[in-house]
Amino acid sequence: MSTKARSTVPGKPLGRKELRAIDAWWRAANYLCVGQIYLMDNPLLRVPLEPHHVKPRLLGHWGTTPGLTFIHAHLNRAIMARDLDLFTVTGPGHGGPAALATSWLDGTYTQTYPEVSRDVDGMHRLFKQFSFPGGVPSHVAPETPGSIHEGGELGYSLAHAYGATFDNPDLLVAAVVGDGEAESGPLAASWHSTKFVDPRRDGAVLPILHLNGYKIASPTVLARIPEEELLSLLRGYGHTPYVVAGDDPDAMHQAFAATLDHCLDEIREIQAEARASGRRPAERRAWPMIVLRSPKGWTGPEKVDGQQVEGSWRSHQVPFSNARDDDDHRKVLEEWLRSYRPEELFGDDGAPVAQIADLHPLGTRRMGANPHTNGGLLTRPLSLPDFREYAVPVPRPGSGQVEATRVLGGFLRDVMARNPETFRMMSPDEHNSNRLQDVLEVTDRTWNATTLPGDDHLATDGRVMETLSEHMCQGWLEGYLLTGRHGLFSCYEAFVHIVDSMFNQHAKWLKTSNAIEWRRPIPSLNYLLTSHVWRQDHNGFSHQDPGFIDHVVNKKADVIRVYLPPDANTLLSVADHCLRSRQYVNVIVAGKQPALQYLSMDQALVHAAKGIGIWEWAGTEPEQGAEPDVVIGCAGDVPTMEALAAVDILRREFDDLRIRFVNVVDLMRLQHEQEHPHGLSDADFDALFTTDRPVVFAYHGYPWLVHRLTHNRTNHRNFHVRGYVEEGTTTTPFDMTVLNGIDRFHLAIAVIDKVPQLRSRAGAVRERLLDKLVEHRNHVHTHGEDMAEVREWEFPYPGDPDGATGTSAG
Repeated sequence: MSTKARSTVPGKPLGRKELRAIDAWWRAANYLCVGQIYLMDNPLLRVPLEPHHVKPRLLGHWGTTPGLTFIHAHLNRAIMARDLDLFTVTGPGHGGPAALATSWLDGTYTQTYPEVSRDVDGMHRLFKQFSFPGGVPSHVAPETPGSIHEGGELGYSLAHAYGATFDNPDLLVAAVVGDGEAESGPLAASWHSTKFVDPRRDGAVLPILHLNGYKIASPTVLARIPEEELLSLLRGYGHTPYVVAGDDPDAMHQAFAATLDHCLDEIREIQAEARASGRRPAERRAWPMIVLRSPKGWTGPEKVDGQQVEGSWRSHQVPFSNARDDDDHRKVLEEWLRSYRPEELFGDDGAPVAQIADLHPLGTRRMGANPHTNGGLLTRPLSLPDFREYAVPVPRPGSGQVEATRVLGGFLRDVMARNPETFRMMSPDEHNSNRLQDVLEVTDRTWNATTLPGDDHLATDGRVMETLSEHMCQGWLEGYLLTGRHGLFSCYEAFVHIVDSMFNQHAKWLKTSNAIEWRRPIPSLNYLLTSHVWRQDHNGFSHQDPGFIDHVVNKKADVIRVYLPPDANTLLSVADHCLRSRQYVNVIVAGKQPALQYLSMDQALVHAAKGIGIWEWAGTEPEQGAEPDVVIGCAGDVPTMEALAAVDILRREFDDLRIRFVNVVDLMRLQHEQEHPHGLSDADFDALFTTDRPVVFAYHGYPWLVHRLTHNRTNHRNFHVRGYVEEGTTTTPFDMTVLNGIDRFHLAIAVIDKVPQLRSRAGAVRERLLDKLVEHRNHVHTHGEDMAEVREWEFPYPGDPDGATGTSAG
């Protein structure tokens, strides 16, 4: 029995002809969705269904689909009536059938994939390819025209939608939030995006919370709480919610049309009021949203095998799964398909009839063709200042105390100033902590909630976006990048793990997009990971984890890049490169604490471009053509310092030891050229690390990653890698390195143990180094700080009187 619609907004704006046309379009879309899930032949039911017409494996999700097609039909009407620049973000997990059906109906799909034509042959291809080997996924994916949101994982629809609308004043994004998705943490936080919207210069998001009551097998929370409790929750998030509920099609069409018109009028009013004054509104207005209650699997079979299907969890995926072999199920399927009256919807040639074919916007106003959903089409290069102008003087390598990210902050300040509509920075409440506060000289933190005297740099039109949700920062930035703009996400290294799964999805999106000709390259996703493992000594073990790099390296080589600049000048060069790049995920790991500097800007530019190189000034290279006794390698700022300090010790104790010092900026240079575009050939790798000499390597992260990257190299058996081995606590900076065996004393001992000619004559030196470790431990436990010889150490560059302040073993 149909339930008459009820809605917050009264009215029946649709005339009879328009009502019939919208309903026909909706029926056509639903027919196409059912066909995609079930059929591999006989798309127009020209003959009775036979077993071979049905797919052998039924994959897909029906339950959310009819609600999505319903919403799409009404958004089409609104776009045509108001000439809106609008597209949808589809939050419900596997809403792929709806996205494909609606774009086929409006011609976008055929325009993108001409072989899937708008006729019976094209319909056949549309049906067969869905969730079929060699076909397309069951969820909204990069292959889907009009999509910026991977539908396979839940929680990110609102954040992506808001990210798309920042700095897009004319854009409207309808974000359909599934009630299952609404239970996820990222989505729950994303409702707060209302506090970060500037109605003067940003577009608008219209959230549509689709309550159909069930997840895979159990009810959804928001569908089962009292409605006033739900509406109070949504009001508390900063929305004015309007309800449309029921299942009678005609009544629901009228109710939704009236409600949608009201919401669009309200959005226009909020924006017009803010833009007319040119000032921040005296009070933050609540943005409208729609709560749509409709049955799970709406318009599907009411019962199958005596079990309730429509309006129950049984319709979530495939309502019945044996239509190929069970005559009764196949009969139910045929009756279901014929209930949409396809003979009224499609002509003899299989094309939509005129009543349906014309019920959509034209050109780029079609949601599947909106250029914002293929953001590379709209991308403009950043206007970047010359990074060399921010260079740090380096009078001699291994001297000075400079905060690398503070230097980068000056560069980013001017990037922000030169790109006021296409560059944003995201940070989980750590912008100043990460030494990037210079950016606040030209902009503020985005904030549209209450401000109080004494608040620091808060403004509605700020461009630094801080919130304590890494998920929101990541989602906003992804939405911003996917629609063609640029940005940077700075984060504490340990806590970027919170977005591991979001990174996964974005990397997969890029990987898939690379194989799709019509997808244009978008600006890269740039991570700046600072407050890193080696200088989280004050926060302790919970803040010490460099494992995000390992996670990133799992992804396809044509998508990911990892950089470990050792000093400020190299960081500037790397950052400039990353901001110019397209279609990558760039991970930059750099410290924020005062640290030694090694390379002039000219040297840093060359070193960053090469990604790896020998620092001749740091080693004791043998005569031309001779091999070193040992190679000391390093990657990361603290490992570089400790490796150089180990060289200092070894040079003082063994003046005949031939040392080669290799520093790595681009971690992927360690891989083979056949495994990564940045990888070295075997010849180039061997020229650096030799084919048979011991290599002691100090690495920023977990040491086994270096072994993994170099496993197929000639000299891998001689690699001895030290890095973070999950030892940490609240202690001194140097003690963190000692706990993990990456300090100068352990590194020097490792060289003694690995170089054959030292073993027989270095026993006394080795013992003194062990004594130093004991002395260090006693000192930090007594005084609470590192020994002066460690704190004040600088590299004794050749030619310095008395070797500067070098450390020896005794």
